[in-house]
Amino acid sequence: MKKVLIIAYFFPPQQTIGSQRPYRLAKYFPKYGWGPTVLTAKRIENKPEGINIIETEYKDIVESIKSAIGLNPNKGIHEQLGIETSKNFKYLSWKSKLIKLLRDIIQFPDQQRGWYKYAIQSACEFLSKEEVDIIISTSPPATSHLIAGKLKQKYNIPWIADLRDPWTQNSDYNKFGFIRYFEKQLELNTFSCADALVTVTDPWVEDLKMLHKKEKVFCVANGFDEDDFPKMPIKLTDKFTLTYTGQLYNGKRDPSLLFKVVSQLIQENKINKDSVEIRFYVPKENWLIEEIKEFNLERIVTVHGLIPRDEVLIRQRESQLLLLLLWEKENEDGLCPGKLYEYFGAMRPIIAMGGYGGVVKSLLEKTNAGKFSESEEELKQVLLEYYNEFINNRNIVCSSNKYIDNYTYASITEKYSNILNTVVS
Repeated sequence: MKKVLIIAYFFPPQQTIGSQRPYRLAKYFPKYGWGPTVLTAKRIENKPEGINIIETEYKDIVESIKSAIGLNPNKGIHEQLGIETSKNFKYLSWKSKLIKLLRDIIQFPDQQRGWYKYAIQSACEFLSKEEVDIIISTSPPATSHLIAGKLKQKYNIPWIADLRDPWTQNSDYNKFGFIRYFEKQLELNTFSCADALVTVTDPWVEDLKMLHKKEKVFCVANGFDEDDFPKMPIKLTDKFTLTYTGQLYNGKRDPSLLFKVVSQLIQENKINKDSVEIRFYVPKENWLIEEIKEFNLERIVTVHGLIPRDEVLIRQRESQLLLLLLWEKENEDGLCPGKLYEYFGAMRPIIAMGGYGGVVKSLLEKTNAGKFSESEEELKQVLLEYYNEFINNRNIVCSSNKYIDNYTYASITEKYSNILNTVVS
């Protein structure tokens, strides 16, 4: 069996959606003739069984600096210094911008840079004893690619850089100009020795080809693991329930349009407020609480905080509808959150909104897994259609078709394995 070293900072038991791609690839690679070893940062909790994992030490540079200057390393700087912040960069105060500038310099290119030296040391110890046929590094964080690039130079092992999100081409990339310049040069230099690049949507493939002038740039989408979703039916909620799980990124994924439309429909007596429930399993942030109050939806919208992933999957499967929020970014057709594929596995209808559709809208149409709303009126119409179906039948039917089978991680890993075979041969 050929061997692959996967460099992934995010890996279970971390609850982030970014940990799922490297974990599922490692899980299914042996089925296609590849024996994986995963290099990741040490976790306190239990690690997954059945996968060879190298755990390294890790130092959080920002937390270390906070401690050195007498601040609580586990609390935000703004909170401790009493400085207001904003979810919109251009509205930040000069103090907030100064803090951001210092933070971006200290943790260049990302906040996981403190992992680099520990990961290099552990990888070199491993590679001095074991031979591997190929390396995969997955980002974010970009530090994973810096580690892989160093190993490529030292051992001349074929290397694939896997980008779950773009690096400096990311639509949310909002660093200061001179940092942006140096980081773009760092990206170009780092990937110059990569044997291939992989990303998760076709538009991002084209973006990477234009920037890096490489022929071997492939699309391998994210996916869902059928093992996470038992075939046994689950009782749906008694109310017309919309559920969102994950992150809102300080309001960049903004539910205010949904709140506005639901509030209007209640005032117009088109939906009964006592039959509606909107659930957020996200960090409890003040801006979200204030938005809920602004639309007088305190009795309808509940913010539960983050919960374990096993419970997240149950809450998804029991919900009448699943909510997917995109960032309001122009020309971001390639954006497709990994959460969408997890929703596919939950087999509940999806309402998506925000942004400009792109890949998400196309996938919803191909899979018939839900609907994308591009405007306030369209969202109102979609909500009413689903609500009337709920009132008439006491449940909403999931009409997903067989196209979603293309996005099981078993299928995804087979495609990825074919790319590995191409690069190694």
